[in-house]
Amino acid sequence: MSIIKQEESPIVWSPSEEVLTGSRMGGFKAWLESQGYGPFADYHALHQWSVDDLETFWGKVWDYCGLVCDTPASEVLGKRQMPGAEWFPGMKLNFAANLLRLAEGEHASQEAVVAYCETRPVLRRTYGELKADVGALEAFLRSKGIDKGDRIAGVVTNGYEALAGMLAATSLGAIWSSASPDFGVGAILDRFGQIEPAALIVVNGYGYGGKTFARQQDFAELIAELPALKCVISVEQLPGEAAVPGELVTTWDEALAAGSGQAPSFTPVDPDHPVYILYSSGTTGKPKCIVHGTAGLLVNHAKELILHGDTGSRDRFLYFTTCGWMMWNWQASALLTGAAVITVDGSPGYPDLGYLWNTVAEERVTHFGTSAKFIAGCRKAGMAPAETLDLSPLRIIFSTGSPLLPEDYDWIYNQGAPDVLLGSIAGGTDICGCFVGSTPLLPVRRGEIQCRLLGVDAVAYDDDGRPVDKGRGELVCRQPLPSMPVAFWDDPNGERYHAAYFDTFPGVWAHGDFIEFTEHGGAIIYGRSDATLNPGGVRIGTAEIYRQVETEAAIKDSLVVGRQIDGDVEVVLLVVPADNQELTDDLLKQLRTRIRQGASPRHVPRHIVQVPDIPYTRSGKKVELAVARLINGSTKADNRDALGNPEALDQIRERLAEENLMPAGH
Repeated sequence: MSIIKQEESPIVWSPSEEVLTGSRMGGFKAWLESQGYGPFADYHALHQWSVDDLETFWGKVWDYCGLVCDTPASEVLGKRQMPGAEWFPGMKLNFAANLLRLAEGEHASQEAVVAYCETRPVLRRTYGELKADVGALEAFLRSKGIDKGDRIAGVVTNGYEALAGMLAATSLGAIWSSASPDFGVGAILDRFGQIEPAALIVVNGYGYGGKTFARQQDFAELIAELPALKCVISVEQLPGEAAVPGELVTTWDEALAAGSGQAPSFTPVDPDHPVYILYSSGTTGKPKCIVHGTAGLLVNHAKELILHGDTGSRDRFLYFTTCGWMMWNWQASALLTGAAVITVDGSPGYPDLGYLWNTVAEERVTHFGTSAKFIAGCRKAGMAPAETLDLSPLRIIFSTGSPLLPEDYDWIYNQGAPDVLLGSIAGGTDICGCFVGSTPLLPVRRGEIQCRLLGVDAVAYDDDGRPVDKGRGELVCRQPLPSMPVAFWDDPNGERYHAAYFDTFPGVWAHGDFIEFTEHGGAIIYGRSDATLNPGGVRIGTAEIYRQVETEAAIKDSLVVGRQIDGDVEVVLLVVPADNQELTDDLLKQLRTRIRQGASPRHVPRHIVQVPDIPYTRSGKKVELAVARLINGSTKADNRDALGNPEALDQIRERLAEENLMPAGH
């Protein structure tokens, strides 16, 4: 039985008649009906058709969203098996040509990119200027011998150069891969060392939280460890600082000048030609290199951004991300809608938590994307942007990274931005997109993700591979999705790819999330299925405990793991108290009571331990498994370079030892 019951999930936003008919999703539905499909009584009927007639659906998405190709496909879906589904066989297309398809005519003078960062003035570029820079940069790369199929890597901030670099790479048919400049050299080599880039675009440093971090010497070491490099482009992220040194290095301005006046080639490639290489978190070793294909990623992003996100050419789109997270790639695809992409690099809390909200207001942003953690931080800080800022242009707030607490829905609809569609979305790097998320055609319910996305045959499976009618199970996808990876890099027989997603339920994608689909079609995610707890044999999700703990004003952060003992599992809760708070006996009692009443007696931790910090990956996800391995005495080494704050693991080890919770000999 779900902890969040029907009566606890009231409707907090409903679409107006104008949204139902005037949104792009509403227009798509009416367009299909005009061609004889449907009629569709509601979104759920449209979704059912989209998975019942998969090929027609994806072909119609391509047409409705106005995507372009050089040679049409012979069919939408060739081979259907997973893995190995064959999308748009026979097609020839270019990814950058689609993202810059509106960089012509009147729209060429419209803003394409507005780049904010802590170290440089705001940079504004139109679609025409962006296209010109892409052509110049591509011409420079070609002059250095970079060709179709080569890898072009970026150690870059979320700004203009990252977008222009990616577009230049994909225009010539090269493969783009990026990392954030706050990564250590070892963490970057764990990624780029596997894919052997021929070109590198790299910043000379970055700013964060009011401080600057020069990285020239670090990145000179990186260059020395990448022997396949033919050229390096150094971006002056820190004005006045030296460029990254080396014989292969050209500055960004020099590269643009060298190729000035050249138009992008928009080299046609096959539909499954790699466009991006993304990476798993790599907390237990070298990250997996996840290869995404051109046509599949493009059409899925078009569906998510244009239909589900209702993004168009007059919109202004801001997603707070880094170039080491798949949301950067998702944000980049907003260019295909013709929207202005507002990039923000630096700390979301500098100079204060109001910075992002102020930027949203000043730039008249229509679509704002952030993390559930940021929204929770705003709630805990008592912020009320709705009372102090003009957020009237804002229509949609996207939230991802972790489950969004019901109390954070309350905050958005009371103090945050009461008129928006709050779109909690969930998917992953694996598909560079979403399985479940938002739609303008349904109400938003407190504490729930709105729906399965169109074309996504997602259900919850029990351990025996049967669909769960009520309650929780493993999130699976029973039919192919275009943005499923085409391969893992250096996995010639596909063994690692198959093992990652298809070993659990043969022929069915198992995503690794513990999920419940509600009776009205919404979804609740309870955490990663590999981190679920089994005290007394009852399977519970970590998010159920976070929901209770992290709404306590006295708690800043928390992490929960299972400790295996005597054939059973004890729940261990690590907490970081809020400033000027201590884990007193009264607070311990308060936490246990809150968890017992809000969840169940089985959820109550056997141990609650105060720690200084919680470990996170560099993309901002709690590292539950590393702590679980620690407390259970696993000898498997963790990759500390993959963590944003590896010292937190050392602090936790010390605290667990003090509490006699570490296995003997550790």
